Amino acid sequence: MTGDRTPGVPDGRGHAGSSRLTTTAADRGLRLDVFLARALPALSRSRIQQLIRSGHVTVDGRSAKVSAALEPDVTVDVTIPATVAAAVAPESLPLEILHDDDDLVIVNKPWGMVVHPAAGHASGTLVNALLHHVRGLSGIGGAERPGIVHRLDRGTSGVMVVAKHDRAHRHLTAQFRDRAVAKEYIALVWGHPPSGLTMDRPIGRDPRHRRRMSSRARHGRAAVTRVTHVEPLADVSLVRVAIGTGRTHQIRVHLSEAGYPIVGDALYGGSRRRLPAALAAVSRLERPFLHAARLGFAHPTDGRPVTFEAPLAPDLGAVLDTLRRVSKDPT
Repeated sequence: MTGDRTPGVPDGRGHAGSSRLTTTAADRGLRLDVFLARALPALSRSRIQQLIRSGHVTVDGRSAKVSAALEPDVTVDVTIPATVAAAVAPESLPLEILHDDDDLVIVNKPWGMVVHPAAGHASGTLVNALLHHVRGLSGIGGAERPGIVHRLDRGTSGVMVVAKHDRAHRHLTAQFRDRAVAKEYIALVWGHPPSGLTMDRPIGRDPRHRRRMSSRARHGRAAVTRVTHVEPLADVSLVRVAIGTGRTHQIRVHLSEAGYPIVGDALYGGSRRRLPAALAAVSRLERPFLHAARLGFAHPTDGRPVTFEAPLAPDLGAVLDTLRRVSKDPT
């Protein structure tokens, strides 16, 4: 294929512009979307199909279908429209930004905040907050919105990476899919699990309790959780957990099924009504003691390894400080 492109366009950053390509004999029979995916690797396949369907791609001056088979020596013109404003409204919500560059932003998500707007959560979400705090969002799928690569439960705090444009979103999504991202969590659990404990059980929707996930699901997806460090504290332990996958409720399910439910996690057996004096601080918890502490991946621009850490949330830190103090001096 040969072609001329407006400088810097399309580069996956959402800038408006155009590109003119000419097919060769080697392109004979290729689907239009496949041809463009090869010619314009900065654009996602779904974005290319969106452009074709919306009339922003022509073949010899005429609109064409996504599946149109190409002949040699035809001209394919691609127009990248300016990004449109996101349908979600920006909101001035408290949000700790740990890192911000041209490609991505790293945040310390507070507990209680839902990531995406959805039924029952039309506002007050992480996306609403990002639209207010972050500049340089140049488009995900043609809209000025943050690219959510992964999620944390509403009750989980900690580090998250968000893409600013299509190219970064594709690069980061591929790393999560290929399990090339290092993810470490901190949790307080009941009991004293052995360091090195590994739980390798597929997880899916619990067949008897629809709000829960379980390894008893008929169509579970592979999930691996490993305890890397244990700090015993009375009848509980502070643990560091590494996961190679990111299934819904994965750590909560695996630890609970292994006999070490997360303290404060009512859904998976981590709540206790009667507590000894040494564990009185636990009663202050309003959510599961679970925090995403560290995230490591290859930067989407140059591939260099980067690692980001989020300090323990204040509510969890206060409980932990008390438990450590009581453990050292039980009197």
